[in-house]
Amino acid sequence: MAKLYFYYASMNAGKSTNLLQADFNYRERGMRTMLFTAAIDTRTASGVITSRIGLERAAIPFDTATDLAAIAAAAHGDAPVACVLVDEAQFLTPVQVRQLASLADDHRIPVLCYGLRTDFRGALFPGSAELLALADHMIELKSVCDCGAKATMNLRVDAAGRAVAAGAQTEIGGNDRYIALCRRHFMERLAAAAG
Repeated sequence: MAKLYFYYASMNAGKSTNLLQADFNYRERGMRTMLFTAAIDTRTASGVITSRIGLERAAIPFDTATDLAAIAAAAHGDAPVACVLVDEAQFLTPVQVRQLASLADDHRIPVLCYGLRTDFRGALFPGSAELLALADHMIELKSVCDCGAKATMNLRVDAAGRAVAAGAQTEIGGNDRYIALCRRHFMERLAAAAG
């Protein structure tokens, strides 16, 4: 039976690297995969999954109107798809997460989603909330806070490195815009920013 997986972590934990490794493992065995990534992620070229260690692979960009299951099911009808992999899964809508669950259930295609659990305020992304509710398996990838504890939170910072406590949930940025922290240090810095 195919399953829906949610691999989640804070920033800089290697989510995209893990996704690309899983994709490589399937393809090395002659199996066909489909990769999706959020169109909103403009840090690199559109439709490309890139890891911080230099790995990259083309992917189908999705936005809130994309029917991922329809695309994958149509491709599966042409030639078997062994696995669907989704990067930046926090940007999925709840409807898209349900589509992916039905892809696993109805078409027997494993779906591996990789993304952030929470935003810079500590709130769940809608896509992540739905994945936490529906995924068959949830796997936390580990990252480390400056203090050495496990980093579980993503702090948004301004150009001077000060914590940002308000703003839009989604603001695309890299290492210079977000810091992975343990909950204690996240809460301290967020409280100081809120004044």
